[in-house]
Amino acid sequence: MAGSPTIASLFAQRVVIGVGDMAVSNNTQVILSTYALGSCIGVVAYDPGVKAAGILHLMLPESSISPDKAARQPAMFADTGLPAFFKALAGLRAERSRLRLYVAGGASVIAGTDPFRIGERNTRVTLDYLSQHGYVVRRTDVGGNINRTIHLEVNTGGVTLKTPTDNLQHTLAA
Repeated sequence: MAGSPTIASLFAQRVVIGVGDMAVSNNTQVILSTYALGSCIGVVAYDPGVKAAGILHLMLPESSISPDKAARQPAMFADTGLPAFFKALAGLRAERSRLRLYVAGGASVIAGTDPFRIGERNTRVTLDYLSQHGYVVRRTDVGGNINRTIHLEVNTGGVTLKTPTDNLQHTLAA
């Protein structure tokens, strides 16, 4: 029957990644989820070779505005969160050459003009970092003025991106 849950999905464990946080896993029973990416950026990574996956939900582009906060919560900032994220994935034997990356968020969700352009700056800093460090981004869904929610299945690399108007499904395994 279409839409019926699978046995595996009934027993899956959901790990929720909050704002300024990250999680990585190689447990194939886990679904990683992050909710309401507005101006924040979600970096989704999957290595199909070892079935290692992760989501980073970064909030701001540069840690220089709060070095103490960055020391306590590096995932909050792009410049400290991205290196920590990839180090955590490497700890699960994920290899850069096999990583499939997906970047979402970076919206302008403040009503009217956003003088700080946080979403735009988050997007630029994140994509520049990934490019400069040799990471290949397979898919992006950034900008606009809507929030996004992401679910990543560790077992398959399947990504579900939910917006107020769409429910898109992608795979990072292929």
